[in-house]
Amino acid sequence: MNKDLKYFVRNTEPEIVTMPGPDTIKDDEGNVVQFKIKKLRQDEIEPIIEAYRKHSVATDKKGSPLVINGEVVWKTERDNSKMMRHIIVEALQYPNLKDPDLMKHYGVVDVTEMPLKVFPTTEEYQYVANLVNKVLGYTASDEDDDLNAAKN
Repeated sequence: MNKDLKYFVRNTEPEIVTMPGPDTIKDDEGNVVQFKIKKLRQDEIEPIIEAYRKHSVATDKKGSPLVINGEVVWKTERDNSKMMRHIIVEALQYPNLKDPDLMKHYGVVDVTEMPLKVFPTTEEYQYVANLVNKVLGYTASDEDDDLNAAKN
């Protein structure tokens, strides 16, 4: 049995992917601005997910803890919208939504508000969220979609 661990020694340098931003954001020459997106590792994503997950004791209408079979029932609440915005902020390298001058321009102190300010329309925000999700591997890329369509 081969017990060589060299197969598990991975590159730790962050992978940065360049993708076209929304067609509503153009440079001085009229070209779509290219975004730089960091492919976050799972150990970078997991703390963000946990930060927006809240565990608390489930209660009845009177505010008393719910108990089933002698055990307290726990409820989990998640703020998926804010979590996604935080992931977008961490993944985007350009534009850098954590830039203090940019945050000051928008009057924002919480970085999770930045995607809503910089990409104010539903179309722009969804485009950027989808772009980040593609780079992180949460949604299929266009090539995957084309390949799957060809298979069917």
